[in-house]
Amino acid sequence: MKKILIVVDMQKDFVDGALGTKEAVAIVDNVVKKIETFDGEIFVTYDTHFDNYMETAEGKKLPVPHCIKGTDGWKLDTKIQNALLGKEYKEVEKITFGSVDLPMLVKEAAGEEEFTIELVGLCTDICVVSNALLLKANFPEVEISVDSTCCAAVTPDTHEAALSTMGCCQINII
Repeated sequence: MKKILIVVDMQKDFVDGALGTKEAVAIVDNVVKKIETFDGEIFVTYDTHFDNYMETAEGKKLPVPHCIKGTDGWKLDTKIQNALLGKEYKEVEKITFGSVDLPMLVKEAAGEEEFTIELVGLCTDICVVSNALLLKANFPEVEISVDSTCCAAVTPDTHEAALSTMGCCQINII
């Protein structure tokens, strides 16, 4: 059985940059260990915005420029990038919370083989939950898991709420 790991938005702006939190910083080592010990296909998503961010629908509701393509904040956290050295992985840029392309890319990677999906990353309550639910909608019979020790949200309360929502949607919380 093929294993697929989705590393969601472990970018500098979400760890310790414009939208960083102490909870995000606290999970970095857990995500590093997950990447280093994972044996399977890895996808890494990048929240990707442009200079016009403040004019977008998201920018109007969250007026904090972040993950502007090409800036330091858009890059992966240094520890995460180092963990990925020597590993093959596919980068997936996304301009919104969930990647509409990710299910197709996962399907291509799996081919005809049965597979499982595990998600880790930031933010549990926005991008992790969005991608998990998109994947579950596309692959209702596939075992999908989220490692709660490798995720953080905007607040601890919204982290727990997102985990609960995913659990209600038959996504395994580990």
